[in-house]
Formats: sequence, C-alpha cells, structure tokens
Amino acid sequence: MAAAAGTSRQAGAAPRVGLLYDQRMLKHAPAGKKERETPERLRAIWRKLAAEGVTSRCVGMRAKEAKEKYIASVHGPNHIDLIRNISSKDSSERKNTAEKLDSIYFNKGSSESAFLAAGSVIEVAEKVAAGELSSAIALVRPPGHHAEHSKPMGFCLFNNVAIAANYLLNERPDLGISKILIVDWDVHHGNGTQNMFYNDPRVLFFSVHRYDDGSFYPYEADASHVFIGDETGRGYNINVPWEHAECGDADYVAAWDHVLLPVAEAFDPDIILLSAGFDAALGDDMGNCCITPNGYALLLTKLLGFAKGRIVMALEGGYNPESIANSVCACAKVLLGDKFTLTSPEMQPFESTWRVIQMVRDELKTYWPVLSSKLPENVSLRSTPSYIQPCTSSGSE
Repeated sequence: MAAAAGTSRQAGAAPRVGLLYDQRMLKHAPAGKKERETPERLRAIWRKLAAEGVTSRCVGMRAKEAKEKYIASVHGPNHIDLIRNISSKDSSERKNTAEKLDSIYFNKGSSESAFLAAGSVIEVAEKVAAGELSSAIALVRPPGHHAEHSKPMGFCLFNNVAIAANYLLNERPDLGISKILIVDWDVHHGNGTQNMFYNDPRVLFFSVHRYDDGSFYPYEADASHVFIGDETGRGYNINVPWEHAECGDADYVAAWDHVLLPVAEAFDPDIILLSAGFDAALGDDMGNCCITPNGYALLLTKLLGFAKGRIVMALEGGYNPESIANSVCACAKVLLGDKFTLTSPEMQPFESTWRVIQMVRDELKTYWPVLSSKLPENVSLRSTPSYIQPCTSSGSE
C-alpha cells in the first residue's frame, strides 16, 4: 500500500518543516536506572534523524523558555512555583517532593527543561499558525499530556500542548486560529489535556489509548468513551479506549477512518496539535502495542488533508529508543513529503476494536451526525486473545 504525504499542498511546493531540538532539555535526568523517561530518548531520535538526512532537510529551531503568564493559562500558581523552584532545592528535598507525586522525578535540570519544553511547543505552533512553516516537530522533554492544572504526574511537569493551544486561541487572535484539533496517540490517556478543554468547543480533543477497563495508567475512569465533554464542550472530547494490549496498525487506522477523520472533516480545524507519544510502537514494552513506523506514517498522512496540512508534532511518551527513533523518523519524512509503503503483517483489526469503535460512534452521533451511519459489514476481524477479558460498555460521566 503506497501513500504520499501533503495532499493539501500545492504541487511542487517544498514543505518547510520545523525541527526543534535543544540539548538543554537533556539536563532533566533521573538519578537511578529504573526510570524510563530519560535523555536517551531524545538522543536516539536525533541520531536517527541525522543518519537519515532528515535534520538537514528541516528548518532547525532552538528552544525558548515559556513565559509564566502563558503557563498560567492552564496551570495554577502553586504548580508553577513548584516547577520553577524545585531544581534549586537540595537533592533530599527534591526526592521527598517527588515521592509525594505520581511517577515524577526531579533533578537540577528539571526546572529549565520544563520551561523550555513548554516554550518550544509555543514557538513551533506559532510559526506554523503564522505560515512561516508548513508543519513542525518539537522534540521536547519532559512530556506534558498527563500534567493537570494543579499537579505534575506521569513524567509530565507542564502540559506543553495545552499551553500552546491556549496561547494560539487567547494570545494570538491575529493568527486566525479559532478551532484546534488535538490528537493524542500516546498509548496512555491524555487526562490532563482532556480536563483542560473539557468545556471548550474551540478544541476538539481526540485520545486513542489503552484503557483495559480502567486498569491501565493513569487508572482513571474518565478515559472511557462515555466522557465526551461538558456544557458547550459536549461532543468535543473523544476517547477511543482499547480493551487490551497488542493493538496495531489496523486498529488505529480503523479508529481514524471511522471516528477521527469524519469528525475532523465536520469540525474543520485551523491547526492540528499532535501529542505524539510513541509508546504504542512495536517493541515498546510499556505499551505492548504494535504500531509500525509506517503505521504512524499512514496515520499522520491521513491528518495532512486537514487544516491545510498545518500540523505540530510535540513529543510525549515512547520508551524504547529504537522504536521511538524509527517512528519519529517515519513521521518526519511524511511531513517532508516523502512516499512510503505500508507493509503491515496483519491488517485486520481486533473484534474488540470494532466493538469499541461502535460504542464511541453511538456515544457521539447526537453531536456528530456523520457517525450515525452503519459501520461496514463483513469486515475481516481478528479474534480477541483468549487471555483478555473484554470491557463492558457501561460507565458514568
């Protein structure tokens, strides 16, 4: 299956793809070997991009620290004070503070890295929105999508994508960004991002993630498909919660074709912010899913037809250095306009995937009539592995 990127671009127009990488974000590093969110993640990506000639084809960018007033659009003052000051504390105080939080570590480089990560996503999003770049990749860490209004969690200190989205919507009306699609394909639910825009119809938030009936991190019920937004934001929060491990290219393509793409067409976003975690990649044992590099490339290609191809990729999770490097490289080549061939060994979604997609469509069809049509019949499906117990469709909002 061959595919070419950039269907929305003018023929012959060379895309200007921003690539932000800054070694200062390597300073946020764990003291021990047990942590999975390490500087090697970025180093591996950069080595791969350089070896494949990608770095020389992109517009190189350097990080800028985010101003606190922009961070304050999504985080409370105590949260900001904590991250600003934590690196100046002694190691025992940093450790004691981290132990009170969920899956967080701090060191002398954490404060600077966090402010740089948030500022980096603002920087690239602004340039893409302004038309200076056709798209961009922000290789940032620490990641962001788990960070809540008042607390860091899940390796995430500031919610980088949420900060950038608020910046475009509220600080730069001159750029004409009034509707933002946030796509979160990290294997974990983007709980922080969901909560920050749960009532906001200007942001369509789509998260596809392992849920496992609430037994997969972050272990929260609001990762379920029945959480669809509130007040004027009802229908603008979409969760596609996988019931088990091993979902791969076919499962994600089915979620794109039968949920995300129809709704995205109706929503008609001005820009797409991609919370690009790669822990659902083949070989990443934290997610135990099976997306191939070309599978990610296809998912990204399908998004290029919206928002005039204006896409900002902000790195989230992904903990196998080889898997994340290969996956990011495949996505970078898509943004640069390269063709690729999808050779997935098994292009059949699970039976459970089809069931989840139907549940999601049923929950949302009142708000998005395009989801009211019947799913295709006689589709070849894989059986759910016998060791996996399917989720129920019940839940509370």
